Amino acid sequence: MRKTTRFRDLLHAPEILMLPVAHDALSALAIAQAGFSAMSVAGYGSAGSLLGLPDIGLLTATEMLTHYAHIVSRVDVPVMVDIDTGFGDVNNVIRTVREVEQLGAAALFIEDQTYPKRCGHMAGKSVVPVEEYLPKLKAALWARRDPDFVIMARTDAAAVYGIDEAIRRARLYAETGADMVFVEAVTTVEDMRKVNSSLAVPVMANMIEGGRSPFLPASELQELGYAAVAYPCASVFTAVRALRKWAGHLKAHGTSAGFAGPDTMLDFEEYFRFIGAADIREREKKFY
Repeated sequence: MRKTTRFRDLLHAPEILMLPVAHDALSALAIAQAGFSAMSVAGYGSAGSLLGLPDIGLLTATEMLTHYAHIVSRVDVPVMVDIDTGFGDVNNVIRTVREVEQLGAAALFIEDQTYPKRCGHMAGKSVVPVEEYLPKLKAALWARRDPDFVIMARTDAAAVYGIDEAIRRARLYAETGADMVFVEAVTTVEDMRKVNSSLAVPVMANMIEGGRSPFLPASELQELGYAAVAYPCASVFTAVRALRKWAGHLKAHGTSAGFAGPDTMLDFEEYFRFIGAADIREREKKFY
């Protein structure tokens, strides 16, 4: 089964689709080995991993797509990717969608923020008029070659104009043909329920530790009507915390002794197996 078809099936399954978001190929491998059936990759963690900078639209299309290609090629599960505002006009969107399909992603989303965009839970966002966004969404839908490739429309209008305008936009995006929608930064459970009851296509929730939305378990989000939930920041938050602890210990003590252990670090052999080196050594035997 194609990854696009698999992702679409998971999206329409009775159980909510959990989408941990990888910030690089290493984190993607850890997510896949944990047993998740799909994952995502997005600008927040990618900007942090590649540039050491916040998600404020600094990554170029080439940087993001190359990054995505490394992740998609390393794991066997479907991956949804983030193309921000499309990197330009409708022609840029068309090129981007086709390149995303070609690199093997199963889905993507495109948002209605102004450029340069910023993380959806940051203050100071702005959105473009609907009349400016719809041509890009139409171009994305037209550009895909695989009919099972999922295109999600994202609106950040809730933080700018309120939840009713966000729902109006989401409905319009769904009517235009978006396979699913993402209303970002919904701030109350009541509004979450309102979003889902107002839309006939699958809706995705976004769970950020310390973010603007109520932080709910997947089971409760499913009861509210969500078809999918993404966790866009947790992998990079976890990595930074662990690395800071290790670096601090090394600086203070001149050694990792006393820090290394089963709850803090892999050893050489564990990493050898995790990264697939043992399998590669075994594969080499076919040729020598």
